[in-house]
Amino acid sequence: MAANMKAVKLRMKSIQSTMQITKAMELVASSKLRKAKERADLSRPYFQTLHDTLTDIASGNTDFTSPYTKASDSPKWCYVIIAGDRGLAGGYNSNLFKLLESQAKGKDYSILPIGKKAVDYCKRRKVHILTEEFAEAGDISVSDCFEMAKLLCSAYCKGDFGHIALCYTSFLSMLSQRPDVSSLLPLDDFTEKEDGHDPKHIRSLILYEPDSESVFNAIVPEYLAGLIYGAMCESVASELAARRTAMDAATKNAGEMIEQLSLYYNRARQASITQEITEIVAGAEQP
Repeated sequence: MAANMKAVKLRMKSIQSTMQITKAMELVASSKLRKAKERADLSRPYFQTLHDTLTDIASGNTDFTSPYTKASDSPKWCYVIIAGDRGLAGGYNSNLFKLLESQAKGKDYSILPIGKKAVDYCKRRKVHILTEEFAEAGDISVSDCFEMAKLLCSAYCKGDFGHIALCYTSFLSMLSQRPDVSSLLPLDDFTEKEDGHDPKHIRSLILYEPDSESVFNAIVPEYLAGLIYGAMCESVASELAARRTAMDAATKNAGEMIEQLSLYYNRARQASITQEITEIVAGAEQP
């Protein structure tokens, strides 16, 4: 009985130490989450403005053509996947990988991984990696997003890929994050008809130098960089929110385990004391 009580006490001490760690991780994630959410909100107007500019160019020129709006003959896909550098974030990484598997099923594809978990996933699945230069999501800057955009645009124009898509986690709320897939290339949005009219027949009063096609092609990498950066901000905020929720649940579970073990320990201690009293009383009654 004494040995069993000692094991329970050691177990309680171990759980208390773990609970302190999970509580500290929850507080750290909470402190970082507000700033990450603000950055995600501030990043949206940037690529929205670029999107509007590209739409104006495409819709205001009848002779408009661009390699970025034409589907490539290559059947190969490239997925830019944004995952985390660490675990302990609930289903943040696993849900994203499940979505990627469902989207890429039956396709010939490569991956540009962002985040250590994404790199580990590609190596474990033996998927072709475009580059490991952006392996740490925590170190990704705006300039890195521009480099990725230029790399993807160059590969698309060469015909290495027929489609390029972005896999990330969209931040909906503090308690809700959704893995999502967004198409990067080709830019179908700028060649579709709107409101039953062909936008190419709407003449624009804006003049572009040297010409509208050159301006459009120059803006496309900037636009993709904005999309990637916006997705990065959304993913970072989603990861922090998921980690905060997971660590909060772990802390509560640890507290419940300590309560149960404390109850068991107190009952065992009371039973041990009762047994000792019984033995003393029984010994005193003997002649």
